[in-house]
Amino acid sequence: MAVFSDSAFDAHERVVFCHDADLGLQAIIAIHSTALGPAAGGTRLWSYADDVEALHDVLRLSQGMSYKNAMAGLRFGGGKAVIIRGENFVASDKLYEKYGEFVDSLGGSYVTAEDVGMSVAIMEMIGRKTKYVAGLVQREGQAGGDPSPKTSYGIFKGIEAAVQTKLGREDVAGLRVAVQGVGNVGYHLCKFLHEAGANLFVADMDDSRVSRTVSEFAATPVSLEQILQQEVDVLAPCALGAILNSRSIPQLNAPVVAGGANNQLETDADGQRLHDAGVLYAPDYVINGGGIINVACEYYHDATDEEVMQQVAAIGPRLTGIFEESAASDLPTNVVADAQARRIIAAA
Repeated sequence: MAVFSDSAFDAHERVVFCHDADLGLQAIIAIHSTALGPAAGGTRLWSYADDVEALHDVLRLSQGMSYKNAMAGLRFGGGKAVIIRGENFVASDKLYEKYGEFVDSLGGSYVTAEDVGMSVAIMEMIGRKTKYVAGLVQREGQAGGDPSPKTSYGIFKGIEAAVQTKLGREDVAGLRVAVQGVGNVGYHLCKFLHEAGANLFVADMDDSRVSRTVSEFAATPVSLEQILQQEVDVLAPCALGAILNSRSIPQLNAPVVAGGANNQLETDADGQRLHDAGVLYAPDYVINGGGIINVACEYYHDATDEEVMQQVAAIGPRLTGIFEESAASDLPTNVVADAQARRIIAAA
């Protein structure tokens, strides 16, 4: 397995491989940067084709967290972790507690929370063995709990900013929005959009998730193969990454792409492709920063839940600034955002 030569390595400070044969635990923790504070980012539970794919994923996600935390103005560097769900994987309290011991062994250089496949209950198990964890059971009025509703609210505010910039619309009432992936983040995003009067088109690999959004939010179900090509005002990718590429971009029928998935661009060049096609792209690590804002406020105990929502709402104006700089410079929005994030990290 190549580490230093992986295209996503990007001078990571530390990569830790965690293994317990008896419990069937295989995990990778990637710390990209601690320039702004402890590296923070969720732990993802996922099935990978092989170890190389898992390593590449965690490195890309970790780098993205450095940029996300920098752009959100948090006292966090960037890190991420994956627990590999192999054929013989069996979830248990002991497995998650053992993972908590690995997190704890890093002495606070990495702070974990929920990501895909995880939950508040699992974070509580991990938290039995380490204090370097967030996303625990929420105390009344305080930040904490499942961060996905905060992530979704930030995406909603980002969509509002994008449609104002691209479509000259003050709200999303009556707009057509295609949501790819209606798990925790996508579901709550659909709730915000439905309450604001948007018309929803949804797809997910889990039919029960689709049925729920159809029932609760009057959404129109679409196949996974067709969701990206829907003729809509906004495409909101909220599943896994690398779905915007040289093959999919020419088939898009939406003037705005603004969703919660991490690493939506397969390569940086795809940001230029979107720009050239006249599609306004909301950089993923900026628009989906609501969850980590909630995690930071919980970890540092420095904000109430209401204050967290105010910080998350600032994602909209932050994106507007990126859109304006992109228009003025004729540079893709991902290039503008990357440069801003790197300047913040370098200044630290």
